Amino acid sequence: MKTKNFLISGIVGGIASFFLGWLLYGILFKDSFPQPAEAPNTMTMIALGSLTFGLFLSFIFNKWAQISTIVTGAKAGAIIGLFLGLYFNFFNMAMNPDATFQMFALDVVLTIVLSAITGAIIALVNNKLG
Repeated sequence: MKTKNFLISGIVGGIASFFLGWLLYGILFKDSFPQPAEAPNTMTMIALGSLTFGLFLSFIFNKWAQISTIVTGAKAGAIIGLFLGLYFNFFNMAMNPDATFQMFALDVVLTIVLSAITGAIIALVNNKLG
């Protein structure tokens, strides 16, 4: 695994994930989900979570799958997003009495979309870095 590719594509993917999350959850579907309580470190935690996700996908793409095309990056990202979305939302349904099936389904779809786009961007960066 090329460490440079892993780090650069992971950071770019994390930035993409952050802004896609802001667009999807913060603007387009803001009214579909309860808004988190404002805390002094909310944006920092969201940014760190997005960076972690970008590095997670980048690690898989660089270490195990050698994914470096937009199409394969989008497909792999979508599949990973499907399983992560289901995983998170099954637990959310079990622990959150206010969760609904509509929120569950919408969040899974949004996670797939966000992950597919992030995966495509990471693959594109990997391709450009060689």
